[in-house]
Amino acid sequence: MKKIVFLLLPLLICAHFTHAQPPSSSVKQWQEQKFSMFIHFGGIYSVLGGVWDSKPVTRGLSEQIQAHAGIYSDTYANLAKNFNPVNWNADSIALLAKAAGMRSIVLTSKHHDGFCMFKTATTDFNVVDATPFKRDVVKEMAEACKRHGLRFGLYFSLIDWHYPQASPISSHNSDYVTPEHHEYNKKQVTELLSNYGTISELWFDMGSQSSEQSKELYQLVHRLQPDCMVSSRLGNDQGDFAVMGDNQYPDYSIGVPWQSPASFFDETWGYRSWQKRGSEDEKYKEKLESLIRVISRGGNYLLNIGPKGDGSVVGFEKDVLLKIGAWLHKNAEAVYGTTADPFFTSFKWGNITSKPNKLYLFVTSVPADGLITLPGLEGKINGVSVLGEQQSLNFKQTAIDAVITLPANFDNEKQIKVIAVDVAEGYRVQPVHIIKSSYGHMELDEHNAYNYYSSSGIDYNSNYKSTVKQAWTIKPTATGKYRPSIKYTDEEKGNVIDLAVNNVTTTIKLDNDRLMKYKADTAKIKWGPLYITGPYSAGLGGLNGGSDKIDINKPYTNDTDKPWQRMDSYKNGQLIDLPAGMDDAYYILQNITVAKGLIYAQVKITSGDGIVVMFNGKQMLINNNPGKAGSVDHIIGFDLMPGNNQLLIKVFNNFKKNAPFAISHSIPQNIYIKDLDPQTFEANRLYPVSLKLHDPASPHQTLKLPNLEIWFSKK
Repeated sequence: MKKIVFLLLPLLICAHFTHAQPPSSSVKQWQEQKFSMFIHFGGIYSVLGGVWDSKPVTRGLSEQIQAHAGIYSDTYANLAKNFNPVNWNADSIALLAKAAGMRSIVLTSKHHDGFCMFKTATTDFNVVDATPFKRDVVKEMAEACKRHGLRFGLYFSLIDWHYPQASPISSHNSDYVTPEHHEYNKKQVTELLSNYGTISELWFDMGSQSSEQSKELYQLVHRLQPDCMVSSRLGNDQGDFAVMGDNQYPDYSIGVPWQSPASFFDETWGYRSWQKRGSEDEKYKEKLESLIRVISRGGNYLLNIGPKGDGSVVGFEKDVLLKIGAWLHKNAEAVYGTTADPFFTSFKWGNITSKPNKLYLFVTSVPADGLITLPGLEGKINGVSVLGEQQSLNFKQTAIDAVITLPANFDNEKQIKVIAVDVAEGYRVQPVHIIKSSYGHMELDEHNAYNYYSSSGIDYNSNYKSTVKQAWTIKPTATGKYRPSIKYTDEEKGNVIDLAVNNVTTTIKLDNDRLMKYKADTAKIKWGPLYITGPYSAGLGGLNGGSDKIDINKPYTNDTDKPWQRMDSYKNGQLIDLPAGMDDAYYILQNITVAKGLIYAQVKITSGDGIVVMFNGKQMLINNNPGKAGSVDHIIGFDLMPGNNQLLIKVFNNFKKNAPFAISHSIPQNIYIKDLDPQTFEANRLYPVSLKLHDPASPHQTLKLPNLEIWFSKK
């Protein structure tokens, strides 16, 4: 029987979804870029260089200087008369990108200030009509990329501080897009996708659109250019690839195409004349290690430069890029044409990329003992060597792992070295966590799954790490027939899922199934009083404080003026509105005591724009409010342990003026069971099991199946 590793590797190409994605060949071509250049170049902010009234503007990002320096809109617009970048040369930029090992360029066509770096019929606030330069920067960059064999993409801000019918400048950038503004954006996107040849990706950013607006723009892009990849910052879970947070390098498996945008300095993306740049060698190593982390997880790395107002590239940034390019030239085999790390654990010594017959080990930190262990590697190793050097390394291989010995003189201080492991006939990697049958029973849930993630959100501020697929490896200890059953609650009822067992996928609707005979012994449960603290400034993802063993006698955070307050007047199931501003979060805590035994109980929790539910330190649910309803109900089941149990609920407000909340434990305790056809398993063999939504509205949509369990019981 085939081993299971190839089913459990991070997904590199999305399956078919209900919205019209680019062809799989286009997705694959985009993913194979690996390394791309981002360019923040604007007709006004690049000239200012982070300075206003002869003083450095230290607040915020320099490309947003209009907002952070409080510059009047007419004063700012008049500054376009100063834009004449005599040193701008699109060919030299393209050649720099190629020398750096980059495969594409993404240029800012319009940033938040609304100044268009292209000729447009929608406004004269553009580089051709409003400046003495009078040249179309987007056109020149598109043509240069075509000449030099680079793919060309465009950044486009969904907010526009210059357009009269747009929402005004805010501190958060997630402004509403008015109907007039949406039509304006559509006209400009149509121009960009009609006048500049093939566009490889459209990188939308910021703004808070309605679901209909996001879908309409997404469909417009693919109608004009079906192969163009759309970024997830379009909002409302639209987009062909997930964009991580700025300068974020995830250490988890991502189940969709994805990209990590990075700036040379965290403080700015646009040119900042007074930026302290430090050591070129240190910056080179920092950005190279970031590139390695991204590609080892199967992502694309988008590294930004901020040209000066005269169009020239900052020498520091150019030199660092050329150093990265020299390293990539030597180690290209380990970067291009590779897939993600096939192992199910991270390594302190570095990262891995792979090909069908090779593994590439990027050693960023030499182990103290000089040994690199590859656990669960199956397949005969023919040799181990250092790329670009005539140096073979000693190794020892057993049935459970392979151990490579680094030579005593192995030095990666000046240059990160890559070790190539040749497994000519192919390899397999056994999962680290294998679920064995106990008394003929195997139970799978989200807490023992290997998860694949994406990034979901209505807008940038409501973004969170969504779970798009769960996978397990089971190992029966006895041969025979096992009956799979799915246990679920009213929270999961109505969902349609794809359950794959041993490479066979079954589409299942969770509905009209038998009720499990179960009644919670509520007399043994003591529901403690509710305590609340807040509001805190927060996004949807993450917590402001801890998640486990919280002491109500101590403040939840360092904000000592926000102690836990007992909600004595609260009644079970009562809906209350907590006063909240944008990006505010409250935390509600409840201690639940069980005298003895294990009790399963369900509660109904009502929230508004977003919710995170933690139980005994484990995350049970995170979800936003994609329909922007007044409130949303969730049913969550808990395995209450003997003694004290702790329930922590975060309620998040995005744009409303309040955060609704309610919790009720006086609800029907419905548990449904769907019995599936028996499966025959052999003892001590590995079988893959995976679960995902069937044809979800978006590849980024979270599973939201907190109570679902899969049972395999021997007949």
